[in-house]
Amino acid sequence: MGRRGAGRREPPSRRLAGSMVPVATVLLLPLLLGRPLLGAPGHGAGTWSRFARLPYPQDQLFLHDTFPDGFLWGAGSAAYQTEGGWRQGGKGASIWDTFAHRPSAPAGGDVASDSYNNLFRDVEGLRHLGVSHYRFSLSWARLLPNGTAPVNPAGLAHYSRLLDHLRELGIEPVVTLYHWDLPQGLQDAFGGWASPVLPQLFRDYAELCFRHFGGQVRYWLTMDNPYVVAWHGYGTGQLPPGVRGGPRLGYQAAHHLLQAHAKVWHLYNDHFRLTQRGKVSISLSSHWIKPQHMTEKNIKECQKSLDFVLGWFAKPIFIDGDYPESMRSNLSSLLPEFSEVEKKYVKGTADFFALSFGATLSFQLLDSHMKFQQLESISLRQLLYWISSEYNNPEIFIVENSWFVSGSTKRDDAKYIYYLKKFIMETLKAIRYDGVNVFGYTVWSLLDGFEWHRGYSIRRGLFYVDFQSHDKKLMPKSSVLFYQKLIEKNGFPPLPENQPIEGIFPCGFAWGIVDNYIQVDTTPSQFLDSNVYVWDVHQTKKLIKLDGVFTSKRKRHCVDFAAIRLQISLLQEMHVTHFHFSLKWSLILPLGNLSLINHTLVHYYQCFATELLRVNITPVVALWQPTAENQELPTSLAKYGAWENMETIQAFVEYAKLCFTSLGDHVKFWITMNEPPVKNLTYTAGHNLLKAHAKAWHLYDKEFRRSQKGKISIALQADWVEPACPFSRNDQEVADRILEFDIGWLAEPIFGNGDYPQVMRAWLHRRSGVDLYNFHLPYFSEDEKKLIKGSFDFFALSHYTTTLVGWEKEDAVKYDHYLEVQMINDITWLHSPSRAAVVPWGLRKLLKWVKSKYGDLPTYVLANGIDDDQNMVHDKLRVYYIQSYINEALKAYTLDNINLQGYFVYSFNDKTAPKYGLYSYVANQYEPKPSMKHYREIIDNNGFPGPETPEVLCPEESTLCPECHFFRTRKSLLAFISFIFVAFIVAIFFIIYYSKRIERRYK
Repeated sequence: MGRRGAGRREPPSRRLAGSMVPVATVLLLPLLLGRPLLGAPGHGAGTWSRFARLPYPQDQLFLHDTFPDGFLWGAGSAAYQTEGGWRQGGKGASIWDTFAHRPSAPAGGDVASDSYNNLFRDVEGLRHLGVSHYRFSLSWARLLPNGTAPVNPAGLAHYSRLLDHLRELGIEPVVTLYHWDLPQGLQDAFGGWASPVLPQLFRDYAELCFRHFGGQVRYWLTMDNPYVVAWHGYGTGQLPPGVRGGPRLGYQAAHHLLQAHAKVWHLYNDHFRLTQRGKVSISLSSHWIKPQHMTEKNIKECQKSLDFVLGWFAKPIFIDGDYPESMRSNLSSLLPEFSEVEKKYVKGTADFFALSFGATLSFQLLDSHMKFQQLESISLRQLLYWISSEYNNPEIFIVENSWFVSGSTKRDDAKYIYYLKKFIMETLKAIRYDGVNVFGYTVWSLLDGFEWHRGYSIRRGLFYVDFQSHDKKLMPKSSVLFYQKLIEKNGFPPLPENQPIEGIFPCGFAWGIVDNYIQVDTTPSQFLDSNVYVWDVHQTKKLIKLDGVFTSKRKRHCVDFAAIRLQISLLQEMHVTHFHFSLKWSLILPLGNLSLINHTLVHYYQCFATELLRVNITPVVALWQPTAENQELPTSLAKYGAWENMETIQAFVEYAKLCFTSLGDHVKFWITMNEPPVKNLTYTAGHNLLKAHAKAWHLYDKEFRRSQKGKISIALQADWVEPACPFSRNDQEVADRILEFDIGWLAEPIFGNGDYPQVMRAWLHRRSGVDLYNFHLPYFSEDEKKLIKGSFDFFALSHYTTTLVGWEKEDAVKYDHYLEVQMINDITWLHSPSRAAVVPWGLRKLLKWVKSKYGDLPTYVLANGIDDDQNMVHDKLRVYYIQSYINEALKAYTLDNINLQGYFVYSFNDKTAPKYGLYSYVANQYEPKPSMKHYREIIDNNGFPGPETPEVLCPEESTLCPECHFFRTRKSLLAFISFIFVAFIVAIFFIIYYSKRIERRYK
């Protein structure tokens, strides 16, 4: 097996490079084949099976692409949520005013964000964002205080001013006629939407709005979320007007809402469209639902769930003027009927599909019975595809979408950003991958306001509003910067740092695999058995031992250990150059001292290392790696304080000396401690651990390095930590702090100045002043600093994932009070079955951080891996993981000049590390996974060579021979012996030659 240069097999290398092109290009053709055709009721049922078949993990990767030219970007608000001024300017009371003024009711929207008195403030916020449109609603009770004439001139003037401001900035208004705030007079006089009178009254109100504002409005929405208005306003009574009329009244109210919408659409179509050239639709809200199991029955229940919520209103409008068949067959007499004339009148009364999706309905106001025992989800992409399939591929305008943060969150709203990122990414994929016709997107909302049934306990605005302040000044949150940049770029355009690169690693690069603890089986071979057996060929057909008869015992050899041969053969199959494993301190020295040594185990390790060298694989050996049981310390040490006890330091040094003495001729790559558990380590234990490492390093340096010519260091777990809000200085400070606590705690004394990071000392000093307990970080003496500083030959790290952190407390479960840090999840990232995030660029950032902190050190990534679920994706996630992380390592080496000398995959096999292995282990058999073969291909190519990669022929690596040390140090003796041997051969030749001549002469 030669070392891998660029002079390798071209087809695999080209295929490797080709697999690194942007995912959009790779997936576009197969995904286009699944684009929705012209839809019909029931066609959406194919959505679930389609998305279950999409290629994993490629389909779930982040799509770096832009939206179509002319795509509309906007923000929205609703009158009652933000306007306030409930008694100003002649406004009448709405059903929400009445509902909020009940005794013991929480604060309502009397003032809210006070937008009524701050029009210019809100418009400035829109200008700052750079949006193309602004969705807002008109307050029916502000324009018609009693719901009918007379008109309120102050209300007309207010909205005219808003429209004028928007026109000056070139911002398109998207106007909702009715967003839940029915005039209380209409509820009192007629019973609200339960009355058949309301559709005509709504038409009259709409006509007023079209006449006064239609010249400036191109997009009209008749009403918002009729499901919530009907079901919770008149069925459950959960929302205003609070009528608990049960399902029958809820369906009756919905019937009237549909009739009202149709009347308004026909009014505009017949009398205003020709002159105003606008479009009219209705804002329909929906959830998404997924089957508990992918069975035909469960999929039908999911389809029914969407019929009962979205289809209730969408099918009459977009298909045939009637309710979904599943509703009519299940609800019988509860559901009102449309006459044939009414069906024709309702059918087609929308110029586009206006969709509302997010926190208002999902997981909140969706009636649990309408889930039909299936699982609610928040997949906007699948909902968009379902709508496109079900309703004839309409133009879709997303008129409300976002999530929420806690009411206590102020400016750094990281959770909100990542939900926004997810929803916008799903919209982009729906357009680019699924062929869905989406032409606009609206963030909800422009500013914090009153959030309906949840009051002020959550926030959904891009701009922060201090509701306790007098002036209600808008302050941009981090989400403003995120959305602003997204609008500028029209999406997520590809960036150089997002693209894979071609190239190879240097000759001599260490390609490795990790096994925390090798399989140890010291069962003697049959050839070491001194007993004599005979084969009973006539009766039992078995071997029978002859008592009292023995043969002489032969010396034990390494080939007698069958377990070693198997593991070596698997490693050879992988083509790795290095194998990293840990010794078991607790088994080598069961009593924790040299009074009892497990020589059999030591011999096994000697044999394992020798056999590795024989096949040209370098052993990388850790003296100690903590495990759950006793931290892998001898019981006597674990029982008496473990690393808290200073005696453990000397015990470790004695153990290290034994290992260097016994294995040093075979092992040239040592790790004192592998991944010390900083999350579960006390400061005293860490203090002693550092001193133990340093003493072991100096022991090797003084007594063994010259003769054994090896290298030694410590290996730290180093996951990257990224600020959740990239624009937030506070989040950056938190990320820096966590890096120092997680990595710098042990790295700074060794690779830095010999002492703990100043950030740690300052933080702990501050915490000691406010906490009940004194978290004391010990001090090193000057001699100890000198001892520890520089006790390394290279920087070794294990890296698995990246974590997002912020300072705003959002989720108590994921908040660390001690370090004042909030863990955040980017839901657009890939995650493994154990929820580990797959973030390849985190490795590159980490390597750059290490170089900036500790200098240009030889660096090894000694472990990098991900878990899988063998019943799911057949190792595809790990294939992607290995490919992507190694490519980021190549960027670090090639572009950032990181002195990277090796990369190791975690882990060798599933027997010792279940779900992490490159080999599965089933029924006592090892089987290579696709990820092993993919890693082997990368090794054979020494990276990712492309057509432009210069050819480099790496020299063959000679096999190391530890047994040859005797001869290498005695060259003069070897020369003399060789001379004697040659002379002897020559003498024998001449003797034979002349003997034959003499024989022939006498014959």
